[in-house]
Amino acid sequence: MKGIDDILAGELVRSALAARERSHSPYSNFRVGAALLARDGTITTGCNVEISSFSLTCCAERTALFAAVAGGEKDFIAVAVVSDADETPPCGACRQALADFNPHLEIILGREDGSFTRTTLDSLYPKPFLPTSFPHGNLSQ
Repeated sequence: MKGIDDILAGELVRSALAARERSHSPYSNFRVGAALLARDGTITTGCNVEISSFSLTCCAERTALFAAVAGGEKDFIAVAVVSDADETPPCGACRQALADFNPHLEIILGREDGSFTRTTLDSLYPKPFLPTSFPHGNLSQ
C-alpha cells in the first residue's frame, strides 16, 4: 500500500498518543487518541470524551474530524488511532463519518511503543453510505 511515509506516520502516532493522554474516559477507563492528517499537512488531534449518558459519548476520531472541519479542513489523507489496547481500528460510526470525507483514507493503527500497522478505510468499511448515495447525486457540502 502506498500511503504517507513512515516518518510522517510515526509523527501522527506520536500526536495520537499525546491526544490519548487528554481522554475523558472515567467510565470505561479506555483512553483513545486520534491524529487526522489533512492534505495540506495540517494535523488535528482528538480524544474520546465519555458522557454519563453513553449515547452522547464521542470517539477520538470524530472529535478530531469535527475539530478539523470546524477549523476549515475537509481534505484528509490519513488518520492515526491509538488506545490503551494493542491496536484499535475506528468503530462503525467513525468509519461512516470519515468515509464522507475520504472513503480511501489511510488508517494507521498505533501502539504504545510508537510502532504501527497500516490499512485503509475502504478495506475496513467496503460499502459506505456516501454523499453520492443520495438519489440526486453528490450533495453540496
